[in-house]
Amino acid sequence: MSFAGKVWKILVGIKDGLVLLFMLLFFIGLFAILSARPNPGQVRDGALLIDLDGVVVEEKSAVDPIAALISGSAPIAEYRARDIVRALDAAATDARIKAVVFDLTTFLGGGQVHLTEIGEAMERVRKAKKPVLTYAMGYADDHMLLAAHASEVWLDPQGVAVIAGPGGNRLYYAGLLEKLSVNARVYRVGEFKSAVEPYTRADMSEEARANLGGLYGALWEEWQANVKKARPKLALARVTGDPVAWIESSGGDMAQAAVAAGLVDKLGDRAQFGARVAELAGADPWSKAPGAFASSELSAYLADQGTRKSGKAIGVVTIAGEIVDGDAGPGVAGSSRIADLLDEALDDDLAGLVVRIDSPGGSVTASEEIRRAIQRFRDRKIPVAVSFANVAASGGYWVAMSGERIFAQPETITGSIGVYAVVPTFEAAAARLGVTADGYRTTPLSGQPDFVGGFTPAMETLLQTSIEGTYSDFITLVGKTRGIPADKLDAIAQGRVWDGGTARQLGLVDEFGGMDEALAWVAGKAGAKQGEWHAVYLGDSAESYDSLIRQLVTSRTPAAAHGGDLFALAANRSADLGARIAGDAERLLGTRGIQAFCLECPVLAAPAPGARSQAARQPDAMLALLGWLAGP
Repeated sequence: MSFAGKVWKILVGIKDGLVLLFMLLFFIGLFAILSARPNPGQVRDGALLIDLDGVVVEEKSAVDPIAALISGSAPIAEYRARDIVRALDAAATDARIKAVVFDLTTFLGGGQVHLTEIGEAMERVRKAKKPVLTYAMGYADDHMLLAAHASEVWLDPQGVAVIAGPGGNRLYYAGLLEKLSVNARVYRVGEFKSAVEPYTRADMSEEARANLGGLYGALWEEWQANVKKARPKLALARVTGDPVAWIESSGGDMAQAAVAAGLVDKLGDRAQFGARVAELAGADPWSKAPGAFASSELSAYLADQGTRKSGKAIGVVTIAGEIVDGDAGPGVAGSSRIADLLDEALDDDLAGLVVRIDSPGGSVTASEEIRRAIQRFRDRKIPVAVSFANVAASGGYWVAMSGERIFAQPETITGSIGVYAVVPTFEAAAARLGVTADGYRTTPLSGQPDFVGGFTPAMETLLQTSIEGTYSDFITLVGKTRGIPADKLDAIAQGRVWDGGTARQLGLVDEFGGMDEALAWVAGKAGAKQGEWHAVYLGDSAESYDSLIRQLVTSRTPAAAHGGDLFALAANRSADLGARIAGDAERLLGTRGIQAFCLECPVLAAPAPGARSQAARQPDAMLALLGWLAGP
């Protein structure tokens, strides 16, 4: 038995060793897979194929592969605008690239500033005598903002092109909250700070309507001017003024109507489109499938380009998405994460800093934490410029107040200088269930805040005073840094939202320009001439590509299932309705503190699962209570 026992121990040891070896090999292989990168060797003569099967963003959100796999749904694919612009500018002078092709079949949109920048880069490719082609099953506003700059716009014969213009409805919950006996206590400063209106009204206030009318009117004018300049023969007034008569004039054939109006140039299926690209860029030597053509994908092309690093380094910090307290992000502007990036960069011998903002704001405390971190660069006499992308409003404007010079585009949404807080209490709902509250107080604040028994008048006054003090801090900060007199500033603040052109006239921004202009300004302040500096994106990985895990969890299958007819386009526009309702519920029930947030400002992509900080997560018990009360 002793001999058998020794043999058994040896066998168990061998088994354990093999298990450890296989586990080691497994994790080495997993690391290799997750670190996989596009191969620059995949770039070949032909077309640069940019398949936008998702949204264009300023900063990609973090992907939690475990959460994505558990949920059973893939997050929306994201493409950084600066990556697309960089690829287009490189393609303009690359002898290997004969044409540029945009596949917009499953494109889900992007901000107006980003799409305008990409359109301008498309024009630079065309000026280099290289054709730019787009193909889609359906064209909407964002599609056309890109396609207008193409030399050939192709549409599937079964497809449709429709221009809707900005605007639409917002959901209001005052009636629902009344039925649920939920008291949404609102504390705000700002006549136009309409972020609280969904919880207090059944419709839009006249102040909010006037503000949005001016904002959307300006954005619509910029959109039309951009598209008309690129496609002067486009009968845009006919398409948007009387769409029914426009469609009926082509016998109800929406694809033919799009050609007749000049929205698209040619009709053809994917095989016909591919054959046309093959004429321009060459046939695919590896495939004889219909529609195949020689091409290089965007990820491989970006990997082939690499990054230029010579001369002085200028740091770029990105503040994208909602501003929240904690380490959230990227894709969400977690204040601790961004402040840490900035503080670490103080020791990196940067010649200057550019703060790139694409955010509707959020937590006031988080916004102030980021602003203070930026101010530490100013305190060291390091030049700081701020570049606004699509949105830089409320908290997004707050953080900009430590910059020396603010650059924005006419399409930028900014301002919204106002603050608010919404706190729900459930005294009426509890009474419906037979629950009441009573007790003994030693002071007017004893036991406060009481979410079941309600707030005392002293607590109400304290909360409103806190809001007013925060608004006063906001006004003082803007007035001091922008040099705007208090009486004039109060008139343009009050939570009002402005387009970039008006904001410049009001002194809220300094000049028109994008990232290039902001970087050039900082370089000039640092004494660096053209070619003597390079940008360093703080917190950005060295790779200009997604890991394989992102590619695996962002499967194209769900997006590819979307059709291109009018009903599919309508379904795509309403697909996020559930997310909007959930987001509104979270904003009501969340423990977020005082907010400088712009509800009117569009946010394209929600953060990936797990991206929010713990402080921003919502109490499941309250959501469950609301659901129970709303039940039969």
